[in-house]
Amino acid sequence: MPLLAHPGDEVSHRIVELRRTFHRRPELAFKEAETARTVMGELDRLGIEYRYDGVGSAVIGRLPGPPGSPVVALRAEMDALPAMEKTGLPFASEIDGRMHACGHDAHMAMVLGAAALHREDPPPGTVVYLFQPAEERGGGARVPLDAGLLDDVQAIFAGHVTHHYSVGEIMVTPGTVTAQSDAFRIRVCGRGGHGARPHEAVDAVIVAGMLISSIQSLVTREIDPVHPSVVTIGRLEAGTASNVIAEEAVLEGSIRTTRPEVREHIHLGLERLCRAAGELHRADVTVEIRGGYPPVVNTEREAEIARVSAADVVGQRGVVVQEYPSMGSEDFGFLLQRIPGCYVRLGTRGPDDVYVPLHSPRFDIDEDVLPIGARYFDVVARRAIEALAEGG
Repeated sequence: MPLLAHPGDEVSHRIVELRRTFHRRPELAFKEAETARTVMGELDRLGIEYRYDGVGSAVIGRLPGPPGSPVVALRAEMDALPAMEKTGLPFASEIDGRMHACGHDAHMAMVLGAAALHREDPPPGTVVYLFQPAEERGGGARVPLDAGLLDDVQAIFAGHVTHHYSVGEIMVTPGTVTAQSDAFRIRVCGRGGHGARPHEAVDAVIVAGMLISSIQSLVTREIDPVHPSVVTIGRLEAGTASNVIAEEAVLEGSIRTTRPEVREHIHLGLERLCRAAGELHRADVTVEIRGGYPPVVNTEREAEIARVSAADVVGQRGVVVQEYPSMGSEDFGFLLQRIPGCYVRLGTRGPDDVYVPLHSPRFDIDEDVLPIGARYFDVVARRAIEALAEGG
C-alpha cells in the first residue's frame, strides 16, 4: 500500500460528512440516543447487520466471515463531554454545554469508514464494529462485555486522535499505554467553634491543609521515581463563614498509577495518613477510594500487527513509539483485560496548527486524519484475521 493510502473519494467524503454530523449533535454518557441512530443508519446503508439494546447500550455491527473464521473487533466511542464549544467551526455543537472535545466523533467516522471498505472488499473473517457508550464517564466498555456480546472476539483494536502527533503519524507501542485511574474522597469531621476561641474547637481546615501537603509525600518520598504516579486533590470544600472554625472538610482527588504494587502502596498510604491526621488533631478522618479505569496494556502480538498495519498506511517513518505511558486513563483497558488487542494514537495536528489538548473547548482535528484512520482500521482488521488464522 502507498504512503498515506486513502480510501476512495466516495468513502473519504462520506466519513468527513459523518464526523461533522456527529460533531453537531453531541450527547453525554449513557444518553447517546441520536448518535446511536446515526451509527445504525450508516450500518443500514452499508447493509451491515447490528444489535442495539436501547439508550445506554452499545451499537454492535457485524460483518460475518466464513464459518469458523477468526473474529476481530474495532472499537469507537459515542459519548461527548460537558463543555461549551469555542472552536468557531461552521459545524460546531448545536447543543449548549456539550461538545465532542475528545475526538469521539472522528473515531466513529473512522470505524464506519473501515466498515464501508470491508463491505466493498470483505476480509476473510468476521469483523465486529463496536460503538460503545460512556467512555468519558461510567466505563461504558463494560456494557457489551458484561452482556456477553463480545465473547467470541479474539482480538480488538482502537485508536485515539491527538495533537501530540502530526497528521500522517500513528503511535504504536506494546505494553502499558495509559494509567490506572482511581478516585478518593476524604471527609474530616472536627468540632466547629468561634474563630476567636480556637482552643474550644477542632479545626477541620487545619487537618485538611496538613493532608494536602502530606499526601504528596506518598509520591515524592515513598514511590520509586522510575514508576510514574500522580495524586491530585482537585476539590476542597470547608467552612461556612470567615469567623467560624469549620467543623467539616471534604477533599476529593484522583490517583494515577501504572503498576499494581504502586497503586496498592498509595491506597494503603492514603488510609495510613488519614488515620494519623485524625489521631494527631483529635478529628474523625475517613477515606473512600473508588476504583476507576484499569490501565491500557497492549498485548505483544496485537501491537506488532498494529505496527505493521500502521506502516502499510503511513510508511515506516510515520510510525512512532510512545516513550512513557500517559497518565491519562481510558476504559479500553476493560476490554483489554478480557481480549487481546492494541490501542494506538492517530496524529491530527496539521502543519499550521497550534497544539490544543484533548477536552479543551477549542479542540479540533485536521480532517485529513479521517481517511488515514479508516484505512488503518481496515488494514489492521485484515492483518489480525490473517494472523489469527495462521496461528490457529
